[in-house]
Amino acid sequence: MKRLYQKIYLTIIASLVVVVITAGLTWRFGPGFRQDNTVFEITRELVSIALPPATATKEQQAQVAEALAKRLKIDLALYDDNRTLIVSTNPALPQPEKKTGPLKHKRGNLVWTFQLSDKRWIVAKAPQFREHSALGMIGFLGAIALIIALCAYPVVRGLTRRLERLQVGVETLGTGDLGTRVEVQGKDEIAQLATSFNAAAAQIEDLFETHRQLLANASHELRTPLARIRLGIELLKTDATQERQNNIERDIQELDQMIDEILLVSRLEAVHSLDSEDDIDLLALVAEECARYDACWLHGEPSFVRGDARLLRRLIRNLLDNASRHGKPPVEIEVAPQGDTITLSISDHGEGIPKSEWQNVFKPFYRLRDSQNKTGSGLGLALVAQIAKRHGGTAEIVQKQDQQSSIRIILPSI
Repeated sequence: MKRLYQKIYLTIIASLVVVVITAGLTWRFGPGFRQDNTVFEITRELVSIALPPATATKEQQAQVAEALAKRLKIDLALYDDNRTLIVSTNPALPQPEKKTGPLKHKRGNLVWTFQLSDKRWIVAKAPQFREHSALGMIGFLGAIALIIALCAYPVVRGLTRRLERLQVGVETLGTGDLGTRVEVQGKDEIAQLATSFNAAAAQIEDLFETHRQLLANASHELRTPLARIRLGIELLKTDATQERQNNIERDIQELDQMIDEILLVSRLEAVHSLDSEDDIDLLALVAEECARYDACWLHGEPSFVRGDARLLRRLIRNLLDNASRHGKPPVEIEVAPQGDTITLSISDHGEGIPKSEWQNVFKPFYRLRDSQNKTGSGLGLALVAQIAKRHGGTAEIVQKQDQQSSIRIILPSI
């Protein structure tokens, strides 16, 4: 058997068979029947008290026995110690046998046979009680098991059919159809698995689309410095001035930086953990980077975060490069602890970022449409957002006074 629903269904059937057989055997041979002997002992003593003594005449004994049978609504026969019949209300009652013991079974009814303390014998039959055999008990429970089996099949089959649909979805996703989704039914573990599959498929699709756009944009952006380098090399053949050499070196540096940023963006999207984690004083790290720029004002207090110092340094440098390239001096940076978080704010005295562009500036290769400065690859702020996310933080644009905007990074403190 290779099908899951068959295994589950047969497991249920086998369990029911074991329960039925066990219950039937317990019904027949269990301790409950052995405990009935106590009832017969009590009954024998009560009958001995109700009947006249064995020394009474047969007429007296027969009269009391008939009255007792009529009152109890049973068939009753009384025998002396030699098993000679004294009286019987039903001729069909069997004669007592010494070897039978206190309980004797007859087909269709229960016949009770027991000896009184004065050696007389009593045989009684209760028509309203029928014998319950082990086979009868097994048959009764078997009918219940059959009903359960019939009702369990559609439940088990429906359960495994949902798993089969999930399997088809996984196989379809594996063939490259990233838009594959499975139907979510119910609220059980299989529904949660289907929801997780859909979420994973959506994440894979988004990641693939991001990489596709990254590749397309990278191929476009790399052409510009490559074309300038190619042109510069051709011009060097005829006029090798120092200015042209400097231009080629600058283009090579720009190309190298762009390739480095593209690789870093790709790695941050693919890897969700940090290469190293250390306790870092964010204020000291910002101060080191601010020393590389003119007109950079820093104020704050020591604040420690847990993370990768190389990535955090790249985050700060990208923010300062962006402010220096697209804004106006002086550049202001503030490091301020606020409860369990640390806020890193950076602003300049330029026109700021229009509110309509706040959500777009963190996308890879995105440049402001009205920007006069077209330098840069458009990856700086995208890296800032990704590095902040890898450290459990966020990057956002906030409004400041005089219609200026400020970039704010929020990181968890330690």
